[in-house]
Amino acid sequence: VQLQASGGGLVQAGGSLRLSCAASGSIFVINRMGWYRQAAGKQRELVAIITSGSSSIYADSVKGRFTISRDNAKNTVYLQMNSLKPEDTAVYYCYAYIRRDYWGQGTLVTVSS
Repeated sequence: VQLQASGGGLVQAGGSLRLSCAASGSIFVINRMGWYRQAAGKQRELVAIITSGSSSIYADSVKGRFTISRDNAKNTVYLQMNSLKPEDTAVYYCYAYIRRDYWGQGTLVTVSS
């Protein structure tokens, strides 16, 4: 199983970005997909997770600004990030649970003030 993330980049504070992550390989059911992030000098933290039934959870710091969604037919998860803040700057990692944890390669999001 491979996870391919895309959509990171540089944006000004208040702007928006959309991350995508597609899973490929030997996949039957993806139980959970989502995003974690790791800022410089900090531990990796949960951003948002969505289940196969489309239940979702968010970190308190992104509630109301970020929206996670998934396309089960495409094995793809999306993260719409609005009202971005400089503190959202981090490497964002795609995550999926398919009988075990899988991680994508990370995509850098930089929010300038």
